[in-house]
Amino acid sequence: MRKYNISDDFNHLVKILTSKNFLQCQILCNEVPFFIADYDIAREDEMKKMQAQLIKKLADYDVKILNINIYDLTVDILKENDDWQWYMENEQSITKDRLKDDLQSILDVETVVTPAITKLMSETDYDIMFLTGIGEVFPYIRSHNILNNLQKFAKEKPTLMFFPGEYINYQNTGSTLNLFGRLCDDKYYRAANIYEIQEV
Repeated sequence: MRKYNISDDFNHLVKILTSKNFLQCQILCNEVPFFIADYDIAREDEMKKMQAQLIKKLADYDVKILNINIYDLTVDILKENDDWQWYMENEQSITKDRLKDDLQSILDVETVVTPAITKLMSETDYDIMFLTGIGEVFPYIRSHNILNNLQKFAKEKPTLMFFPGEYINYQNTGSTLNLFGRLCDDKYYRAANIYEIQEV
């Protein structure tokens, strides 16, 4: 397991995210420019503060961030469809399985969530896209589904997903996303762990 240190991680991210090679997607050869910043879920509050500080720091370097919190995005979608209030009023009377099935249907990653993300991408002038709120939408939205569906649309600029858990690269079996350090969210091999990148 990687040793988590908010201060060290912050400094590393500033170094990498402000580099010309990173911003021009020259770090990963022939791959989509997807990166994972994993972190200890026990330090969620610290991570949220760090993300806000990071966005401010990057602005000092004229690096513009499109910060998409997936949970906030799904709430907006539910409100637009007039579903939010109904689920707030009836959540306690619905089984967890039905709630999960309902939300997976309403918030289908391919047909609903991804178009909402790509709309924000097209409307925003940015250099790097941050994806946050990943743990808050589990289990009705899975991180690897978001990345798989964005591959066709997010090729030109780097995408950094902040992942509450571990992104582990196994030599023989590939990489896996372990949500909260406990749940195997699924195998995903096309992203790089941002903390393993040293040369910029």
